[in-house]
Amino acid sequence: MFDKTVNRNWSLGWHQDRTIVVEARADADGFGPWTVKAGLIQVEPPFDILERMVTLRVHLDPVDASNAPLRIVPASHKLGRIPEIDIDRVVAALGEKLCLAERGDIWRYATPIVHASLAANPPRRRRVLQVDYSADEAPGPLAWRGV
Repeated sequence: MFDKTVNRNWSLGWHQDRTIVVEARADADGFGPWTVKAGLIQVEPPFDILERMVTLRVHLDPVDASNAPLRIVPASHKLGRIPEIDIDRVVAALGEKLCLAERGDIWRYATPIVHASLAANPPRRRRVLQVDYSADEAPGPLAWRGV
């Protein structure tokens, strides 16, 4: 859940989502490094898992151009894992689109798409529920963290 408010109004630079949330840390070939964000155990899986995933964003508030819309780079998910040093070049080459939304709209996109978000200007509420979905089973002994 992302909840931007007048007091918590952040921006996020261009990036690809590269981690999945699992129930517990466990050794699995090709998985790592590990991190904990907001109390959730996350690990970077082999990139082919991310390429088969989709992300849903449920908008609980309207998102216009000034209320921190998701910024995406069209077709960037087709480029595979993009090294951090190359992301600005990809943005310049492919351009960006703003994902505007009304309350209740749902955006679906390929999980590894290059994306970013600015802070709301002027600062105001922008709540989004994000769900990352994979049809793949987590390789034992890992288990997906579900909702």
